[in-house]
Amino acid sequence: MSGGEQKPKRYYVGVDVGTGSVRAALVDQSGVLLAFADHPIEKWEPQFNHHEQSSEDIWAACCVVTKKVVQGIDLNQIRGLGFDATCSLVVLDKEFHPLPVNHEGDSRRNVIMWLDHRAVSQVNRINETKHSVLQYVGGVMSVEMQAPKLLWLKENLRETCWDKAGHFFDLPDFLSWKATGVTARSLCSLVCKWTYSAEKGWDDSFWKMVGLEDFVADNYSKIGNQVLPPGASLGNGLTPEAARDLGLLPGIAVAASLIDAHAGGLGVIGADVRGHGLVCEGQPVTSRLAVICGTSSCHMGISKDPIFVPGVWGPYFSAMVPGFWLNEGGQSVTGKLIDHMVQGHAAFPELQAKATARCQSVYAYLNSHLDLIKKAQPVGFLTVDLHVWPDFHGNRSPLADLTLKGMVTGLTLSQDLDDLAILYLATVQAIALGTRFIKEAMEAAGHSISTLFLCGGLSKNPLFVQMHADITGVALSCTGMPVVLSQEVESVLVGAAILGACASGDFASVQEAMAKMSKVGKVVFPRQEDKKYYDKKYQVFLKLVEHQMEYLAIMNDD
Repeated sequence: MSGGEQKPKRYYVGVDVGTGSVRAALVDQSGVLLAFADHPIEKWEPQFNHHEQSSEDIWAACCVVTKKVVQGIDLNQIRGLGFDATCSLVVLDKEFHPLPVNHEGDSRRNVIMWLDHRAVSQVNRINETKHSVLQYVGGVMSVEMQAPKLLWLKENLRETCWDKAGHFFDLPDFLSWKATGVTARSLCSLVCKWTYSAEKGWDDSFWKMVGLEDFVADNYSKIGNQVLPPGASLGNGLTPEAARDLGLLPGIAVAASLIDAHAGGLGVIGADVRGHGLVCEGQPVTSRLAVICGTSSCHMGISKDPIFVPGVWGPYFSAMVPGFWLNEGGQSVTGKLIDHMVQGHAAFPELQAKATARCQSVYAYLNSHLDLIKKAQPVGFLTVDLHVWPDFHGNRSPLADLTLKGMVTGLTLSQDLDDLAILYLATVQAIALGTRFIKEAMEAAGHSISTLFLCGGLSKNPLFVQMHADITGVALSCTGMPVVLSQEVESVLVGAAILGACASGDFASVQEAMAKMSKVGKVVFPRQEDKKYYDKKYQVFLKLVEHQMEYLAIMNDD
């Protein structure tokens, strides 16, 4: 090749289906995001704790955003397509038409969302079995996993849904099927949310014990009996019909998918950290904890050998990074909690008006307002007498108790903007304290974590990031717990694009693609001088849940 010639650029499309929108990105082979688009998706809440979506609406949004990001690009240079999505449950009949997951019989609403908590009775009965598969979900199955939702459908919508169902998909697998016509499932979804074992496959005795023996009888055809690792190429690639829908060429490689949080982990955890003064530079990748923080937060730690952490999901083999075991901690509805606290405050209309006047988001305005009112003290010290326990939607990790409630102590009669800003700060701190709680549980079980890698929507908030650095690292030596942010803020989309790159054959392995396409951006170090203060905040944090359990015992005492 002559010196003037260059290899044509290779591009990959990543599509991410979140809780409220679908996003897509065009990413090149070095991980640079070249184009971005997003589109809202519909949500329904027909009753409390019932959350539903439409698979047809979601696919239509995928088509809108994909067409936008490839505008003006030579489609022959697009080598691969990767999907990630929330771990919501999609129900289709035998002809792949939507079936209703609701009492109203509305078949458009055929998706039970990940955050749906309708199956509390079912998950309690599943956990009472103490079946051996439960040891791989921290000892207690979450109501957000698929088995309790499936059991709810069988018990509540037998005629309109269960008896007619031909296919139950995790949403990421629905998208890859829609693109390729291949019903193979991703190892990620089945291992993390469906009790599948990468080593042993399905456990017949579990499904029979919980009352879902139907799946055993038909050889698991409805929930997946062909399983592929994330990044594996599916079938013959993009079908002509899907290619028309998405604005791409038929035959483009399509990858076996990932759950959205796992795509975020893939997009950040393997980055080359040389030259940033990070302690993890000389340590294995297992020293890194990826925290994907959006509507909820997920804490991804990997290990060479299985580590069982009470109250933390996993260990899951090869569910995110091939050849490694994954533990997944989590906090339900963290981003949603911050919105709830801020939008429900009496001063919110004033906040909205002032933020709009400055052309700022409400959170950028709150951050600047906190800097104004902190005076000479560090901003975090404003919450010295205001404390929050953040489990307004139950505790996912490490207590695995969906009955826990949120708590706030230290309220006054004030309803002004200062009061709102400090409540917002205390909520952000509570989420960071929850991350410390999860991290310490993982370390007590055998993980060794030295660095946090943050991505997702909340990682764009500098206060959220600084509080995680200050609070999560204070238990360590003076080196602290630095927080690494990616060069590309849309790390989840980079993770989805990495899948497409692997499916195309342009990289020899997922690990190689991670190293080439993940880049370190900003590194945020903890304020070591604030260590004593946050140690005290953490003591109060743990007391809050201890007291909540005492109150419950008092009220339940005969």
